[in-house]
Amino acid sequence: MEQRKPLFDQKPLRMRMTRANACAYIEGNVEQRLALDLTESPETHDKLALAGFRRVENWAYKPVCQKCQACMPIRIDCKNHQSGRNLLRIYKSNQDLTRHVSTKPVTQEHYILFQEYLMNRHEDGQMAAMSYQEFTNMIHNSPIETFLVEYRDVTGELTACIMVDVQADGLSAVYSFFDPLSSGRSLGTFMILDMIALCKELGKDYLYLGFYIAQSRKMAYKARFSPSEVFHNGEWQSLSISAEL
Repeated sequence: MEQRKPLFDQKPLRMRMTRANACAYIEGNVEQRLALDLTESPETHDKLALAGFRRVENWAYKPVCQKCQACMPIRIDCKNHQSGRNLLRIYKSNQDLTRHVSTKPVTQEHYILFQEYLMNRHEDGQMAAMSYQEFTNMIHNSPIETFLVEYRDVTGELTACIMVDVQADGLSAVYSFFDPLSSGRSLGTFMILDMIALCKELGKDYLYLGFYIAQSRKMAYKARFSPSEVFHNGEWQSLSISAEL
């Protein structure tokens, strides 16, 4: 009779530690990541996401900085989300845009909008010099279910895009970009609100937003969407409770 437990039949995950680099969010800090190649075990993605990991292309990663724990994975409780007056105003003001889930390969139209966004918002960032092929790889080199959501205005002009991963318990907003000349629309905020709406439509509990960093203006905005939870001390807990600890 076979006495082995299923645990011993599972292959151990091969984690890798990245080199130390300057932190992009807190000046003077050093960042390191624990990373896993998902092409070797794509079925582990959902469990890794529940443990605070984030996906980029075929990699799942999580910061493991020795002297800093400022990065906290964050997710929005979509079923209980209620937009305040300001968020509701932003959502309603963009109802002229049409959401379309794209199942086709990315095009030059997507890439041009992506470049315009980077040149206006993140000209000095690591992605500014990304080629069309690298951009295509960013979206299509996903070992899990991923789709691109387009937003077009009444003339059919592409105005914004967001790349989304599908998880068992929710959706994950991987990366978004939009027309920098439409800053008055608050398109970044609108897309998050619309992804919350999409989660509700699909019966998903959570929208994962990557990492929340209270000390970084670029990342602290995520606390606007409540109720939300952060992965802290090995468990998901209310952001408001975590801030008191």
